[in-house]
This record gives sequence, structure tokens and C-alpha cells, in this order.
Amino acid sequence: MAHIDAGKTTTTERILYYSGYIRAFGDVDDGDTVTDFMVQERERGITIQSAAVTFDWNNHRINLIDTPGHVDFTVEVERALRVLDGAVTVFDSSAGVEAQTMTVWRQADKHHVPRICFLNKMDKIGSSFTYSVESIKKKLHTKPLVLQVPIGTGKNFKGVVDLITNEKVTWESNSNEDDGRVFERKPLTSKDNPALLKEAKDARNNLIEQVADLDDEFAEVILGDLCENIDAVPSLQLQAAIRRVTLAHKAVPVLCGSALKNKGIQPLLDAITLYLPAPNERNQELLKHYGDELCALAFKVLHDKQRGPLVFVRIYSGTMKPQSSIYNINKNITERMSRLLLPFADQHVEISSLTSGNIALTVGLKQTATGDTVVSAKSSVAAAARRAEKDQGKNQDRERLMLAGVEVPQPVFFCTIEPPSMAKQAELDHALNCLQREDPSLIVKIDPDSGQASGTVLCGMGELHIEIIHDRIKREFGIEADLGPLQVAYRETIMNAATASDTLDRMIGGKRHLVNVQLTVSPWQQEASVSTPVISYAESVQEAALAQDMKNAVENGMHSSCLQGPLLGFPVQGVQVTVLSVAAEPGTSLAMISACSSRCTHKALKQAGCQILEPLMSLAITVDEDYLGLVLGDLSQRRGNIQEVQSYQDNKVVSASVPLANMMGYSTVLRTLTSGTATFTLELSSYEVMTSQDQSALLNRVRH
Repeated sequence: MAHIDAGKTTTTERILYYSGYIRAFGDVDDGDTVTDFMVQERERGITIQSAAVTFDWNNHRINLIDTPGHVDFTVEVERALRVLDGAVTVFDSSAGVEAQTMTVWRQADKHHVPRICFLNKMDKIGSSFTYSVESIKKKLHTKPLVLQVPIGTGKNFKGVVDLITNEKVTWESNSNEDDGRVFERKPLTSKDNPALLKEAKDARNNLIEQVADLDDEFAEVILGDLCENIDAVPSLQLQAAIRRVTLAHKAVPVLCGSALKNKGIQPLLDAITLYLPAPNERNQELLKHYGDELCALAFKVLHDKQRGPLVFVRIYSGTMKPQSSIYNINKNITERMSRLLLPFADQHVEISSLTSGNIALTVGLKQTATGDTVVSAKSSVAAAARRAEKDQGKNQDRERLMLAGVEVPQPVFFCTIEPPSMAKQAELDHALNCLQREDPSLIVKIDPDSGQASGTVLCGMGELHIEIIHDRIKREFGIEADLGPLQVAYRETIMNAATASDTLDRMIGGKRHLVNVQLTVSPWQQEASVSTPVISYAESVQEAALAQDMKNAVENGMHSSCLQGPLLGFPVQGVQVTVLSVAAEPGTSLAMISACSSRCTHKALKQAGCQILEPLMSLAITVDEDYLGLVLGDLSQRRGNIQEVQSYQDNKVVSASVPLANMMGYSTVLRTLTSGTATFTLELSSYEVMTSQDQSALLNRVRH
């Protein structure tokens, strides 16, 4: 995982080459790498979908997923981290920690994934090992354990000193054909360069002190037998201590190299097997209830033209076999799996069974989607529930026996999509269904007010995300769909409290349906970003003890009313609803109760006075000092708020927050302003209340 262009896909390509899984390595720029196999990836030279690969190294089976660095595809990183046990964070050593590095690091923190840092591009002019390590310490608030020091930098980068074993590891590249497979390991001796010798000695002593501070067992060894001679610390003991510290999330090992120039990859592979956890070292509380029974999590779906949907699953316990039935707990259905494959990017190898800890590809599951827990049969859920009850002494509900799913961020952009003719509408719906199953961050809604005949609206994570979806509909499904202009997903909220009541009185089929609802809406201060209404009941209603189905009908009405606010029809957030009374004639249908509750909520929201919330984006721009003035001037015109400007080498890094509405087509403008030299990243920061001036300008624009 990494920021865009740190070299993840190139590093993956070299890993596959050295582990013997490919005969020649591809190049991102040539569009022939193993893991970037989509047409759109090869054209743009970026990773869009995470690709899973299985390979072996030093008698270890490794499942690797190469993830995208672009913020529009952040859900790909999220779901990969959800099912993996460890991560390698790749850095461009000339830039250190960048904006998206911090995002993926936070995602890894959330899933408690131990990680290793790999400082790539050490051959690049301007690369700085010391600066990168310092930025890891400062910006990621973690303790970097430097396990290697580079020998030479830039064009003179030859290899590394392994501080664990005190050896020089060098790659002599005399010819262009040199593939980095052959390298030399020699102990450091007094004949070596004195400056390198001193640097390596100091770095090793520093490493030993750091590890001793973090690991009591290792500290005892140092203080006991080796306090006089710290150089004599056995490498195996040091390795074991680093492993313990890494797995406990107390620090992260740091290695370096150059994937493009084929240097430093084999030691990185060794470090993965030495310091990252095996599946049984990751604590999954739930798994003990399943014992040896199958329990797996579906984390990705791909659509294959010949084989139908292919579902990626991570097996947490038990064994998976083809031609067997599996039970999906989330959907409460049993499905039959026809074949089981081992993923190798876009090549898949058929296998007869797969055990826990592995990642598999299943064929034949029609309903299973991202985030679903699958087990061998419905009876195994009941058995797990009994075991859990025995252990914890309380009844376990279905939720507790499911693996945590994958969190999907809220979309910030939307646009209408239309088929070329109404005859193609069914085909477009099928294409969108397939793409939605593959990509949970894509939301498809039907909006009759959209002004389009089909009323289909696409909601996505950014301009690039929607562009890629459009391209895939055209190439993979052969539909020339038309996209409407991109629009910003605003939200609405209320600033004041208001009380309203509503009565619905209808005669339907000779039967009278009468219901009266009274409620109060007020701003919910505790967490203003709550996107569903927080519902509470007045004491009088609690005492009246409403039937559960009536309660559900009232709440459904409130939820549906909050999906479309009174101002512009955007979702309402940060609202608390207190139900003051609900009275219904016996025999009144639940649909009527729901409709009355919805109407009443809408009335109250209108009275409370709605405010528009707009998405504010965190923007980070890396720009040459000569163009800084132009960029800052342009940002101020976009209602941007500059937070800080940092210097790095000849560049300036600008951090700002800017309303998303003012960032449409920004990449083109920035390219023009800076003659193509600047880069930027953009991600959702928060939703903020618009000023009355901006709000009335927006309302005028939308209504006319």
C-alpha cells in the first residue's frame, strides 16, 4: 500500500519474478505488468483494482494484494487490509510520507495490521534515506526500526548493509541485462569504507537500544550477558525481538531498495517472512467458536464473461472444497460453489481444496457479495452459537457470529447516466448491477426528479472513479451510455428545533385508516455527521408501549423522509427526532402509519429551517517554488483555506481545505498553471455549513 507512484506495482512485479512466478518482468509504463491487467490500468499506468497473487518464498506461502494509491479507489485498500495479516508500505524515498500514505496508514491502524516500510526509488536523484525515516517518525507517529543502511544514493546506489547480520548486500549491475537475481553477501570488515563502517556500527547500536526499550525479554539478554559487548548480540535473538515488537504494533521495520533497478527486493521478501504474522498469530476472537469448521469472508467480486461472478474469499478456519454447498450468514441463503481457483492476478489455477489462511477464488456463487461471511452450513452457525453461549454465558445473535464486513466510504460525486436508447435500458441496468457488486463504493440510485427518462443516477468517489466506470460500461458491456454533468453530493441539516403534527385519514376498500403523529426535530450536537436520524420516544409514548411493528413503521417513515431534505432533496444529517405521540385506529395499515410519520417529519424539518452542508476536501499540492504564487492565488479564488506550506527540497507542499464544488476539473487547471510540474491529492475531510451568501447562490443556480 502506498501513495500514487511510490512503486507498488513495480515492487510486486519484481517479487513475482524473484519468487519464480514469472519468467520476465513487465513495466508499468509499457502496460505489461501482471497485477495491472485491466485495459484502463494499462492505458493510464495506474492501479485501479486490487489484484491478488499467491506465491512461495523460503518455504512460506504468501498471499499478496497490490492495491491502488489513488484516493478514488480507497475502498480497494480498505477491503484488502480487512482480509490480510500484514502490509508493506512503499515510500518514494525522495518524497517520504505523502498525503495518501497517511490515509492508507490510518486504514491499517484501524484494522490493526502490522507493517513493514520499504523505502523505494533509492536510485532516484534527490532520494534521502534519513529524510524518509524522519518523516515516518513525525508524520505517522510511529517508531521506525532501521534494519538496513543504503550503500550509496542516487545513481551510485549499490545495495544495503544488513544491520541484523552486519553484512554488505550488493548488486553489481554491469550490464543492461542484469536482472538483480545475483547479489553478493559479505561480512562488513575493517577493510571497508571507514565512513560506511562507522554509520553501520552506530545504526546497529541504535537499533539494539530501540528494540531493548520496546521488548523486555530482549532487554534482559542485553543487560545480563551482553552489557559489556553489545556488538556480540546474536542476529537470531535480535530478529526474534524485532518480530515480537512488530506484531505488538510498537514499531515498524524499515528497509530500502530500488524496485525498478532490481535492488533490495530479496531482503524485503525475507523480512516479510521474518517479521509479518502468520494467519494463526492474528487474534480473531470469533474463530474459536467455529473450531475446524469452515468460516470465510468474501471481500471482492469480479465478473468473468465465461464463468460469471468470481468471488474472492479469505479462509479463516476449516477447509474449502469445490462442488460443495456453502451458507451465507448475511444473506441467509445456501449457494453451491462449482470450482475453486488459486488467484494469480488474471491467471487462475484450479485446485481441489484450500485450507485456512489462504485466499481463494470461487466460481458459482451468484448472490455472495463483498463483506459477507460464508460457512459450510446453517447447522455450523447454530453449533457456533451454542459454543459461544457456553463460553460467554449469554445468547449469541447472528451478528456476533459474522466476521466484520468492509466499511465503505460515502460517495461525494454523482451524475445521471442514460442508455443510448430505451431498448438498451435493461442491458445498462445489468451492467450497473455487475459493477456495483464488484465495487461497493459505487452507488446506483433511481431518481425520478433527475430530469432523465431513465432516472438512473451514479454516485462515486471522484471524477476518475466515475470516468473509469463509464469506460468499463462501454468496453466490457458494449453500451455507449451518456453521462450527465458531474454534481456534488451536498447534505442538509437543521439549525433549530421544531414541533409538528400530522393526521392521515383515508378510506381504502371500505375500511377507514386513521393515524395521528406528533414529533419534535432538533439538531443532534453530539455527532453532527450522523447520516440517519437519531430517534427517541417521549415518556408518554414509552408508557403506551407501542407494538414493535408499529414502531418500525414510524421509524421507516422518518428514515425515508430524511433521505430527501426539504431544501434541495439531499440527505439530511445531524437530526434528532423525538416522538411525542402516535395514535392509530385499530386496523390502520402499517404503510399508512409510515406515510404519516414521513409527512410529519418533512413538515417539522421545513419548519426548523434547513441549511445546506457542503463537502470540504483536504487538498495537498506538491509544486515548484516558482509556481507557488499562481497556485495560492488560484486557491483563494476557489474559496480555499490554506492551512500550511511546507518546504521539501526545491518544492513546496501546500495543505489546504477547499469546497468540492470549486474543485471540478482542477487537474487540468493545475497542469496549465504549473506547466505540468505539480501533483495533487484530494480527499473528503468533512461536511461544513455553507454561508448564507453561498447557499442562496447555490439555490438560485439549482432552481433556475
